[in-house]
Amino acid sequence: MPNCLSAAKRLRQTEKRRVRNKARKTELKTIRKKYLRSVHDGDKGDAEALLRRFMKRVDQATASGFIHKNTASRDKARLAKHLTKA
Repeated sequence: MPNCLSAAKRLRQTEKRRVRNKARKTELKTIRKKYLRSVHDGDKGDAEALLRRFMKRVDQATASGFIHKNTASRDKARLAKHLTKA
């Protein structure tokens, strides 16, 4: 338990951020899994749509500072490579 008001506020802020970050990370993982599954199954149209959606979300996460720009670039390149191989 926090002992002062500022520590209590910090605890509230941290909890809000933790929940928000977890939701973002989960969404990115889910889109990535769906994309890889559709590439594996050979559904090219669905895979392209999911790749665009993933790239948009990653760019948004990068703009807000959630993901480093180099990490985002690496993820996008790796997933695009899967589509070109298929």
